[in-house]
Amino acid sequence: MKVKVCGMRDPENIRQVAALEPDFMGFIFYEGSKRYCQNSITPDLLAELPATIKKVGVFVNETTETILHTVRNYNLDLVQLHGRETPRQCQEIKDSGIEVIKAFSVDDSFVFENTLLYERSCDYFLFDTRGNNYGGNGTVFDWEILKGYLSPKSYFLSGGLNLENLKSREFERIRPKPFALDVNSGFELEPGVKDVEQVKELISFIKEKN
Repeated sequence: MKVKVCGMRDPENIRQVAALEPDFMGFIFYEGSKRYCQNSITPDLLAELPATIKKVGVFVNETTETILHTVRNYNLDLVQLHGRETPRQCQEIKDSGIEVIKAFSVDDSFVFENTLLYERSCDYFLFDTRGNNYGGNGTVFDWEILKGYLSPKSYFLSGGLNLENLKSREFERIRPKPFALDVNSGFELEPGVKDVEQVKELISFIKEKN
């Protein structure tokens, strides 16, 4: 299982978390987010990150042209689409040579058939809790729902993850197992600033499980 630390925007905090070498780091390029990063990070800063860390740009209902411009400017490895993007737009981005994560907002009425149209145009899915914001809501959805996910495509688990619920029996019982954990608000001191010690504990915990 891999670890993605998302919602990074403070340069020194980015360097501190990068030193722990998570598998992915996420940067939100959506102006409506409290963790919007474009005013506080530079391409040079991201170029400093260890080569083992994949850089993920998070976008919401953005044009393909703008997304690909940002990908080139910041040398991103993956794009995470968190809005109402179509399979066609996902395919356009994938055809440019960048891996695509498509996020889905999950609540008790969610049906996994919603993912079927995206099977060919995305590399990964991400399941987050439906809330008032596009991600970063700090709440967990009912993981039992994941038993209905029958696709072979790897997925990121998101939505209110913290050390307490990741060490719970409920997390142990999740099937199918996530490819990666996407952590954000549950590991923050304030929006966009992560608790480095908690992230360190998480990465150690996951390495032991692997």
